[in-house]
Amino acid sequence: MTPSDASGSPWSDLDRPPLNATALRRALLRPGGLWTSLDVVRHTGSTNTDLVAAGGPEGAVLVAEEQSAGRGRLDRTWSAPPRSGLFFSVRLTPGPGVPVERWGWLPLLAGVATATALSRAAGVDTALKWPNDLLVTVDGQERKAGGILAERSGDSVVVGIGLNVTLRADELPVPGAGSLALAGAEVTDRDPLLRAVLRSLADLYEAWRAVGGDPVACRLQELYTAGCATLGRTVRAELPGGRELVGEAVAVDGDGRLVLATTEGMQQPVGAGDIVHLRAAGS
Repeated sequence: MTPSDASGSPWSDLDRPPLNATALRRALLRPGGLWTSLDVVRHTGSTNTDLVAAGGPEGAVLVAEEQSAGRGRLDRTWSAPPRSGLFFSVRLTPGPGVPVERWGWLPLLAGVATATALSRAAGVDTALKWPNDLLVTVDGQERKAGGILAERSGDSVVVGIGLNVTLRADELPVPGAGSLALAGAEVTDRDPLLRAVLRSLADLYEAWRAVGGDPVACRLQELYTAGCATLGRTVRAELPGGRELVGEAVAVDGDGRLVLATTEGMQQPVGAGDIVHLRAAGS
């Protein structure tokens, strides 16, 4: 890894300036606050891999200007041009006050916090595709602009967030991808966007932890349900082992699982797998 400060002239790309690590630390690292360290590196393989390997206390934040081996769910790769997005990971340690079975809510919590922050700071509506994809609307079509990956690391969970910010149409990795810029975001300056996401994440995480991870008591389940674009749609769940299940997504249960109503009249919770939206709600 190479420090961002050694990346050369900050004016090398006027459209995509480097993050200001010093200003970010000044804004986010507060005594008694959740975030305890913040490092920005010029390039790395995966911020999640690095933070898992590094260990250390809760509240560490690692941001990369570019990732060459960023990972998404189901071992998918995530890549983008340098400085075109936000690629970062955080270490969270819920502690003994939160049962381990509730830790599965952390990627959904991160999704709610990120979507909330982007709606406020970037002025772009962001929806959630279960469990943790971030969707924006580009030319009337839903596009994936970001994703979240959570990994257990000892007594902690490392949560990685990847978000396309200024990607242009000719830079998109796949046809179904999008970016904040393509969705008409009012703000694409990555410094205030990162500050907004980390503050939103800290607020919701602290509220969740204060009630022992109860998703109802802290309104997390309600907030996720309200922002989830998957609910009300006919979807296909591609399950581990090559199985498939088709049904209407009717709820997110207390364990964060997606509940499908099948044509056989059964309600089937799905805890892992890939979800494909087949029809919009109400069609």
